[in-house]
Amino acid sequence: MNSIDNAKSTERPDGTPSAVRAMERGMVDPSEAKRLVEVIIKNLPAPVPGQRPVHTLGIGVTGKFVASNVARTYCTAEHFNGKPVDVSVRFSNGLGGPERHDGWSDVRGMATRFHLSDGTASDLIATTLAEFFVRNVEEFFGFSEVATLAPYQRETWWRKLGDLLQLKVPRRNPYPSETKSVDAGALHYADQHRFAQLGIFQVGLIGAPVSYARAAYHAVHTFWVTAPNGVRRPVRFSWQPVAGVCNTDPLAAPRDDYLRAELRDRLRRWPARFMLMMTIGESGDELNDPTKPWPGTRIRIAMGTLTLIKVAEDQEKAGERISFNPNRLAPGIEPSEDPILKARLGAYEASREMRGGCPFKWRPDDAK
Repeated sequence: MNSIDNAKSTERPDGTPSAVRAMERGMVDPSEAKRLVEVIIKNLPAPVPGQRPVHTLGIGVTGKFVASNVARTYCTAEHFNGKPVDVSVRFSNGLGGPERHDGWSDVRGMATRFHLSDGTASDLIATTLAEFFVRNVEEFFGFSEVATLAPYQRETWWRKLGDLLQLKVPRRNPYPSETKSVDAGALHYADQHRFAQLGIFQVGLIGAPVSYARAAYHAVHTFWVTAPNGVRRPVRFSWQPVAGVCNTDPLAAPRDDYLRAELRDRLRRWPARFMLMMTIGESGDELNDPTKPWPGTRIRIAMGTLTLIKVAEDQEKAGERISFNPNRLAPGIEPSEDPILKARLGAYEASREMRGGCPFKWRPDDAK
């Protein structure tokens, strides 16, 4: 094993969260953050005022997280100390807008908030996409200029065959009622930029889960965790469903709306469980580029079990009003220098301000 260990901790003695220090260092440009959100909204079919521009449609669930026995030896964050921690989870479809297309091949989201004992919180935002498709903000703007909505053009079988022979992903046939698509622009961008190919190709082939509780979710960024002995390690997190990953039949006609009802029915009968897995980076791994995967040989630690108990009765409070942010981290976890992760701090705040969600604070009332 050749893991990257650094015994020098950068936490302030007063315990100031790392996200606050990032804001103090001027990493977040409010005008750039607002521009990021505006670019996203511009490419949506029908943005909904007062709601999230992407991952618009979702469902809030409550549960408990209990860390494994070994978790505390790797990270001092409170939710890894072995005591049960209340959690709020919001599952969502990646598409923006009011139309629900649960059966479409699309990225799904799982945003988790760990409610800490002092009233603060630590968030973990993950999606079914294992790698991102751009390395920095400038590339995201470039991608957005190309990946615009356009009339859907069905590709002939012989053209699909030609794409495969050129090692390109052929266009899928449009879904019923699908008249516009961003796929063609995204694939064109991937053809021109090698770093984007893995993430964009994954989006095109990701499929639709039979349940929000039967998908694996990945926090694509690298974070630094601090152990009780002061050793810091670069890590990546993912949620693995205990019930296993299962997608719908790609040859069957897609259903428009089933994921929320399925989750409600599932949780009425029994809890749904996820394992939180933490992969430890080693020397030579890319720490600040979310487009590059780490080798499958890296050590993975089971950090704990998330048990989802019920769908929240008050969806507004338990899901829609919560403003998750990947930079809201408990002491013991710090963000890496990943430019996309830095940008998300401000972009999520800009989006929150547009829809009136809970502000980014580090006070006991933050989780309310």
